[in-house]
Amino acid sequence: MGFTRDIKIAPSILSADFANFGKECEAIEAEGCDWVHVDVMDGHFVPNITFGPATCAAIRPHIKGVMDVHLMIAPCDPYLEAFAKAGADVITIHAEAGPHLDRSLQLIRDLGCKAGVALNPSTPASAIEHVLDRLDLVCVMTVNPGFGGQSFIDMSAKIRALRSMIGDREIHIEIDGGVSPATAPIVAAAGADVLVAGSAVFKGGTVRNPAPYGENIRAIRAAAEGALTAEAAE
Repeated sequence: MGFTRDIKIAPSILSADFANFGKECEAIEAEGCDWVHVDVMDGHFVPNITFGPATCAAIRPHIKGVMDVHLMIAPCDPYLEAFAKAGADVITIHAEAGPHLDRSLQLIRDLGCKAGVALNPSTPASAIEHVLDRLDLVCVMTVNPGFGGQSFIDMSAKIRALRSMIGDREIHIEIDGGVSPATAPIVAAAGADVLVAGSAVFKGGTVRNPAPYGENIRAIRAAAEGALTAEAAE
């Protein structure tokens, strides 16, 4: 996965048909998504339970591109190797999910994966100031983690602060929560390049009728890229 700051759309399979995960992953890739985002929740760090390494391993053969695994679990360290072995390309952990963030990020990279940190709405950008050189991705949560379909919380100021902090480092800024054609321009203009969208991608479609997935992906991408074009023209 070469680094670019081009807009990338990463549908969250949390909004997919759980009985057809493999076919859903194939469908969203065929319809133009860039990454496949897997939200792992433990019912402890966040108030919901989703799936674990076995699910990631099961869907990995159905994903040609990047499998982006977001661990909303604590503690995270005991499970990093299992998710790496399951085929994760990116493993993102929350800043609060363990006592030694630097060590956890080193472990993710030692396992051969890209390392990410997620920042909840109340977590400041400064939380990653001293681990920037361990990072490949920062995920800015624009909802409180735990459930899909929540309303967008504007984190533009935090995104801009992170973009300034990152400088010329090859670190993606990902947005997770409430992304839609209406909110994509806000986060793209602030400096984000990976947009996670669940219900906004999967609404209106099914495995048997995936065309709406493509329409939704294109709408989100066009809205984000339009904001960048407008900003460049100013």
